[in-house]
Amino acid sequence: MTEDPTTPGAVRRLDTPESGKLAQLSAVFEDLQYVLRCCEHLVSQLTVPRPDAAVVEALWTGALVGYVRCFSGRAKVVTDADVESLELEEEVVQFHKTFPTLRDHYASRHVNPREAFTIGIAQSNDGHPTGVAVVSAPRPPVDDTTVRVLGRLAYALSGLVDGRMQETQATVLEAARLMTPAQLAELPLVHLSEEPVG
Repeated sequence: MTEDPTTPGAVRRLDTPESGKLAQLSAVFEDLQYVLRCCEHLVSQLTVPRPDAAVVEALWTGALVGYVRCFSGRAKVVTDADVESLELEEEVVQFHKTFPTLRDHYASRHVNPREAFTIGIAQSNDGHPTGVAVVSAPRPPVDDTTVRVLGRLAYALSGLVDGRMQETQATVLEAARLMTPAQLAELPLVHLSEEPVG
């Protein structure tokens, strides 16, 4: 039986500007897929009469962190201009602009995103203090419409990033084809983890 020449016998690490770009695109694409999964779970949670507040907050915070990370100024993989190029409704683009502020609120290291607290002094009828009152006011929770808008943005951006990944992958492969087998053999091996069976 002859060996299939298209089956990879080894995977070699390629460190070029193009492969670096593909790695960044892949990371953003995975983040967008994570945001979509969070939004799907959130929509399910928000349809039940009494959703689990801890689950809702965890999913919403994760979705916001993942989404905003895609627009990191360091990597510049996707930008606000990309969102505007999607030709979505103006309200959706405006929602996009609020997500960094929401991310900062929900992922704050200093402020409780769920409740605001006020301290008061209880007075007796003669005006003397009789106790301390800790009054909490819940902040508005995330709603179904906002979750669906975020999901819609993440889905549209996933298509855009996927297209860029395919173009960049073709460029990386073409560059590798210009290398000799000896040059490829000098590149470090990438050890692929095996998928668990079961």
